[in-house]
Amino acid sequence: MALVPILMPQLGESIAEATIVRILQNEGENVQADTDLIEVETNKAVMAVTASCSGVLNQIVAEPGVSYPVGAILGHIEISSEEAARIGVTEEENPKRKPEKKRTETSAAPKSVEPTVQGGLPVPAHAGGVSYLSPRMKARMAELGLRASDLSGIAGSGAGGRVTIEDLERFMESIENNKITPASPMRKAVADAMIRSWTRPLATVVMPVHMDKLLAHRKTHPSKPGPALYALRALAIALGENSAPAGRLIGDRIVHPPSVDIGFAVEAEDGVLVPVIRNADQFPLDDLVIRYNRLVDLARQRRLPAGDTGGSIATVTNYGTFGLTLATPIPLPEQTVLLGMGAGQTIPFWNPAIEDFVPVTEAQFTLSFDHRVIDGGAAGRLLKRINELLNSPAEL
Repeated sequence: MALVPILMPQLGESIAEATIVRILQNEGENVQADTDLIEVETNKAVMAVTASCSGVLNQIVAEPGVSYPVGAILGHIEISSEEAARIGVTEEENPKRKPEKKRTETSAAPKSVEPTVQGGLPVPAHAGGVSYLSPRMKARMAELGLRASDLSGIAGSGAGGRVTIEDLERFMESIENNKITPASPMRKAVADAMIRSWTRPLATVVMPVHMDKLLAHRKTHPSKPGPALYALRALAIALGENSAPAGRLIGDRIVHPPSVDIGFAVEAEDGVLVPVIRNADQFPLDDLVIRYNRLVDLARQRRLPAGDTGGSIATVTNYGTFGLTLATPIPLPEQTVLLGMGAGQTIPFWNPAIEDFVPVTEAQFTLSFDHRVIDGGAAGRLLKRINELLNSPAEL
């Protein structure tokens, strides 16, 4: 037999503790995995602590009306040898161990809770990463040039699972044993942009696009424009017709873009640069080819003039050049939408006119967007309009 601890779970990103409301099961009862054992209350909601495995409820050591930090042991479940082998438990826990109490009228200041690692998990089950940073911690991180996101894999040993200076120093010492290469300025710039982008609720919609008409048009075009330029021009026309999807939420207002300036992603040394074509909705495809090719060459040389980068309202990225059929790219912090295109694939398509399957070249197009500004319906309509334009390439 083995004992598995019942831990106070991480009940929310910013929640460090919860108060016991009532015990839902009696000691000695058989419980199944995911059975509600204890009802707890946070500053946001009342939730249940569930059994992580099947067994007999050996004891509940938590007390109603008392608050406990995340990771505290609330009780134990006695499991069979077979169940222990299945979930990877190898040691018996001490059933007399009491949980750490927190913020009660009669209890003392909380003690540190040792991280409890569940079998097979790479980090402690209750690890929430760095949620609170003391002034001392912030100063030390500034010395090391670290962000909170750099420490998201650290399991804190402080009260409520907080990461302490000692945790940070142990972490920094441990990584010195690994292979380390310096991050280039380009990589650090991309990392900074993505961190700022990820502060928003982002979503992605997908639509298959038949590419045969576009590819046929490209073959007859003297300049042979790339598929990404077709997509850029289609996005520009669609946003020129309705700029609302590219608006930015500033406070309680949607700020519409003054012009349709579209960027496109170009892989450069250890990163991505985004040249911009200004007023892309006002110039036909033929007029954009030379400008587009020039900006691609300058980006690959990392010689983009200041006026040809920044300030775009949307970006086009062709991840299909890497053989990828589907991806969910992230818009830049100052942008609401990003159009992505996957690799074309030949698939059978049912043609009702001849009542038979015919081969077509199909690519998955994605539109990633800031969900605060537009919803799935608006994103879907924008992607549908882009699809229509790509299937009328002569109009581009």
